Order: sequence, then C-alpha cells, then structure tokens
Amino acid sequence: MRPFELTAPDTVEAALATEGTFLAGGTTLVDLMKLNVLTPQHVLDINALPLRGIDTSDGVRIGALERMSDIAKHPGVYPVIASALLQSASQQLRNMASIGGNLLQRTRCTYFRDVNTPCNKRNPGSGCSAISGINRMHAILGTSDSCVATHASDVAVALVALDAEITLASAAGTRTVKLDDFYRVPGDTPEVENDLRPGELITEIVVPELDWAQRSTYVKVRDRQSYEFALCSAAVALDIQDGRVADVRVAVGGVATKPWRLRAVEDALRGKPATVESFEEAATIAADGAKPLTHNSFKPALVRRTVVRALIEGSR
Repeated sequence: MRPFELTAPDTVEAALATEGTFLAGGTTLVDLMKLNVLTPQHVLDINALPLRGIDTSDGVRIGALERMSDIAKHPGVYPVIASALLQSASQQLRNMASIGGNLLQRTRCTYFRDVNTPCNKRNPGSGCSAISGINRMHAILGTSDSCVATHASDVAVALVALDAEITLASAAGTRTVKLDDFYRVPGDTPEVENDLRPGELITEIVVPELDWAQRSTYVKVRDRQSYEFALCSAAVALDIQDGRVADVRVAVGGVATKPWRLRAVEDALRGKPATVESFEEAATIAADGAKPLTHNSFKPALVRRTVVRALIEGSR
C-alpha cells in the first residue's frame, strides 16, 4: 500500500468540497489499495456524515452509510433485499460494509486485481486477460471485446429488480438516477463502470412502494454456502392474483457486467398462470443474447434454472 493522506470531514458540504477518494466501510477500497490496484493520494473518511437512517413508511429509503447487516434485519425492508444482503460476504464484513459502498464495489475479476496482468478496466487499452484466460466466473451477458468482468454486488441485483433509485450529491447540487441506468455495460470503455461523476457521493437509496414485493426472494448459486460470489443469482418479486401473475420483477447477477434486469421474462409471465410450467416457459429466454466463454458455457442453462427456482420460491 502506498502512502496517502487521510482526513475525516464531518459535514456533507465539507466532504464534497474536498478532492479525494471516499472511504466508508473500506471493505473494497482498502483491499484494492493493499494490492495497488487503487492508489489514492487523499482518502476522505466519511463515516461521521449524517447519511444514515432506514424509513419503510413509503417504500424503502436507506441512508448510504447504513451497514448491510443493519438493513437486513430492519423490519419492513423487502425480503428480496434482506435475503440478498444476508447472502453477501461474511457477517463480519456485513457489519462493516455500507450500502453505498456495496453498490460501488469493483469487480472481483482476478485479472483486474492482479496489477501484473493486462486489464482494460484497470489500464485502458492493455487488453482483457479473462477472454482467453480462466473465465469460469465471468460474464455472458452485457460483455464486449474489451471486458467480460461480472458485477459483484448481490443487493444491487435486488434493487435493480425493484426499480430502485439513488440520490447523488455534489458541490453543484443533487440528482436522482435509476440504479439500472446508473450502471454501464463495458463497451469500449470498461473503465467507466457507472454514471458517478467526479466529486459525487451516493447519499440515499430509494425503493418505490411496492406492496406485493413482500412476496419476493433472492436465490444465489455459488460454489460454497458462505463467503462466495455468485455463479448466478436471481432476484424475484411476484404479484399473484387469482392464481395468475399480475405483475413481476426479475433480475439476475453473477452472469453479467452489471445487474441484469430480465424485462422480456417479466413480459412473458404477466397474465400467465403462476405455475412451474409457466415459469419454465418464460425462463427459456432468460439467457437470450448470452456469449459464453471457454470455461463458463454452463451459465446460460444455469441462468434459466436459477430464474425458475427463484420464481417457484417467490410464489410460495
């Protein structure tokens, strides 16, 4: 880790007026600093900022500095959000990690984290080692010739499924962005992962009121049951009336370069009987457009099976 200057502003205004890299829980930033993947000269510890609180009176509003474990156990938080959080990382990390930091975490691609290997995300123009390398954990959706790294966050998948928005503050003011629109596919600029502008800070996450999201779930398929990133995951919320799917939200993770909303699957399900047969039929298009690599050719089938499993669990 290279030397850096650390300051701790105590107001949002002071933090936004100071140039530097924001530090909350530090569960991603500190790791990458130790590896010299990130080498900020000035780090701003923002833990004293008044960006906490969870309000479930009208949808769900979450301050960006709320810890993942506290959100997961808060009454009124939609089950799909709580489940995604509880299946993330370890209990110790969930106690430290902030929700805002989790949404901004960098990929766990081993080539990105190894400064001795080419990586377009870390060093634009150097190449993507994963395309011809070991790519079992990599993406099949939203990829490009420049990058096939998966997005790591579990809770981002649940929030994208629920049409969540984030509030971003800067010295110039605040703006609100749909989380689905905030994340970018790599294209020719994989180093640009999201729409976070210089000097901006996530201050709040807002999930619109959706009563039927109480019937929701998050299914995570991984190599082991704890402290492992997803091979594939699915976030599902279902509105079932008179045995039919009145409305539905579906997003998947572990298989795409950003949390991946499956709107075509949602369209295929609306109005259909809430049966395994309907779920299986709709899931046949869940991996449309996939571009499997040498070691992850199993993922299209896994996406379909994971979506079906999540729909079955969510319909109970």
